[in-house]
Amino acid sequence: MYRIALKMLFGDRTKYIILISALTFSALLMTEQAAVFCGMMRFSTAMLRNSFAKIWVVDTKVEQANELVSMRDIELYRVRSVKGVKWAMPISMTMIAAKTPSGRFLNVQLVGLDPSTLAGAPRTMLEGSLENIFQPKSVIIDQLGVERFSQYQKEPVKVGDHFEINDLEARVVGICKAERSFYNAPYIYTTYDQSIEYRPKQLRMLSYILAEPEEGLSAAEVARNIEAATGLKAYTENEFFWSTIWWIFRNTGIPISFGTAILLGLFVGIVVSGQTFYSFVIENIAHFGVLKAMGVSNRVLLMMLLVQALTVGFIGLGLGIGAASIFGYIFYSKGFPPFFLTVHLFFAVAVSILLISLFTVFLSVRRISAYEPAEVFRG
Repeated sequence: MYRIALKMLFGDRTKYIILISALTFSALLMTEQAAVFCGMMRFSTAMLRNSFAKIWVVDTKVEQANELVSMRDIELYRVRSVKGVKWAMPISMTMIAAKTPSGRFLNVQLVGLDPSTLAGAPRTMLEGSLENIFQPKSVIIDQLGVERFSQYQKEPVKVGDHFEINDLEARVVGICKAERSFYNAPYIYTTYDQSIEYRPKQLRMLSYILAEPEEGLSAAEVARNIEAATGLKAYTENEFFWSTIWWIFRNTGIPISFGTAILLGLFVGIVVSGQTFYSFVIENIAHFGVLKAMGVSNRVLLMMLLVQALTVGFIGLGLGIGAASIFGYIFYSKGFPPFFLTVHLFFAVAVSILLISLFTVFLSVRRISAYEPAEVFRG
């Protein structure tokens, strides 16, 4: 019976192609939009992965990782004095314009690291050594910085080249690997003292305090101790991650924009495939009537419809996710737009296509169940 169901499906080539096309487009749109959205959320929390720390201490007004509110230097010593803090180190971070070797200006994210520990430093060096950052007027740039600084030049920027930050010389002593940020600006790493020289002078320079809990204490417990003792806001890495994500949901139109596109893909799949599959069943109702006259039960007919719907659903899912993966490979290899396709996302799209397929069966099964075999012979 299931072979007959597939022959009926493949025999009506026009509707078969329409069904496959609708489900492919639906899977493609949902996967592509959801993956780009996940990529943007990943960009928004890149700082947490580039500068690993179990506890992030920030100003009380800070709600997300990309919000820079400077603190007094004395806050560092107050955090270090809190019970349960193993160590605490400062990070200075600001957006500033750098003058490239070609004479153009480029916005960069200047990160100042504690010179005694280099806490928050990039984990992977592609060229040069992290220790070279102690040399005067030295910086480490990420791979995006190499790309941006090399524009309008015959040769790419390399270790030993120079550029300017705030009219001061900056010499490249290393190239690191870092995840892109929400601002899509290169990371420039230097020591904390050197970053203060590069930045415009202001009273408060401290952006983050990275802390580590003592052995046997959880990061959440020590974070609460820091808040109680200093009045500052202390996040664990996981808390800071989700606080950033929820801030974007509450304060930007990004989730609504991508959510609308994802729902549009779901709607197209439901409407087009549902209408086409129902039309397919109506045109083949006589064949189903003959099968009922031969003694085939409604349950078997339902299974035949499921086989037909799930077949086109499986093919459409594969083609849609495959097309979305190719899209992501082509565009994400250039770094933008962000594209992050996870296993969870794959299963979410698969469940959506499954629900669309089941909905198309639901639209048609009642028509077949109510069809009387005698109508075949009357016709």
